[in-house]
Amino acid sequence: MNSAEVLDVGREAIWLTLQLCAPALIVGLLVGVGIGLLQALTQVQEATLVYAPKIVAIFVSLLIFLPLMGALLSGFMQHIAARIASL
Repeated sequence: MNSAEVLDVGREAIWLTLQLCAPALIVGLLVGVGIGLLQALTQVQEATLVYAPKIVAIFVSLLIFLPLMGALLSGFMQHIAARIASL
């Protein structure tokens, strides 16, 4: 295995990590912005108000996107196993 192949595997692993993290991060961002707008509109400045809805939303998004995440991880593992077998 040469350095180009190692860099290729590393790049694929970083891209996979971004794909796995994106759904939860985007949901957390959207819920946080929504709650922030609601607080700004109603002038309720409670700092702890954001945490409970954000935790619930991220948990639900993880339940929804878990099959996609599993499929991505499975495909990556099969790709890595095929590379190892071809050595």
